[in-house]
Amino acid sequence: MLSVLGTLPFFLYIGVFLLLPIGVLAVEAFRATDPVTFEETWSTGSITAITGGPYRRAYLGSLQLSAITAVLSAVLGLALAMAILRARRGRLLRRLVLTASGVLANFGGVPLAFAFLATIGGQGVVTAFLTDTLGIGLGGFTLQSMTGLAVVYLYFLIPLMVLTIVPALEALRPQWREAADNLGATGWQYWRHVGGPVLLPPVLGATMLLFASAFAAYATAKALVGSSVPLVTLQIADALSSNVVVGAENLGKALALGMVLLVGVVMVFYAWVQKRTQRWLT
Repeated sequence: MLSVLGTLPFFLYIGVFLLLPIGVLAVEAFRATDPVTFEETWSTGSITAITGGPYRRAYLGSLQLSAITAVLSAVLGLALAMAILRARRGRLLRRLVLTASGVLANFGGVPLAFAFLATIGGQGVVTAFLTDTLGIGLGGFTLQSMTGLAVVYLYFLIPLMVLTIVPALEALRPQWREAADNLGATGWQYWRHVGGPVLLPPVLGATMLLFASAFAAYATAKALVGSSVPLVTLQIADALSSNVVVGAENLGKALALGMVLLVGVVMVFYAWVQKRTQRWLT
């Protein structure tokens, strides 16, 4: 009985801050407000609207940005994690990298956007040094683009990948490699038949986590690109803050409900992958 009461605050928190908002979105997304009488009725107009036009482009833009940054961060983060674990002085290096990753993975929003603008923006310190001193241009690169936003996202997604994948790499038992070497297996054969299959589920799960993190990011994109890049989070903010179009908030809630469903699918897959890797991580 006491153990059940101990979990009550957790379930209360989940209910108030997770389930209740989702329930509100699920209801309000199917409501419409008459622009003349301001009468509210049930309608699927908002759900239909988000499947086409600029809202469809926003979803595709967010999916494209999230997929690209998630895959790049997974590859680079995995390489960095393997490098620090194989270093000769790995204990000190690992401590430094993991500490830095814990800080950088949570550094985002407006401060991150300002840091990049001040560094490699149009009038940034590094940009001015390259163009004015060395005569080297950026080749048309700008932070106010999909490519520039992807570079900024890598700043906090790569450290997140390092934090997520290091436990899985540490779970690779040295005895497996020794047994493979004793049986005459090459390095490629070891990773093809032993290390790769063991690491594949956690790498996929970590990639899904990166995808969800990038897909839900808002403050950094808002401060950096405004509305120049089609992203669903920016469309939601514009709809909810609209003071001109009556009923636009219902459209924003429909967009948010679509995001919740997409992230939910990703998280279900992530949970399934994590369940399959528990025996390796322990």
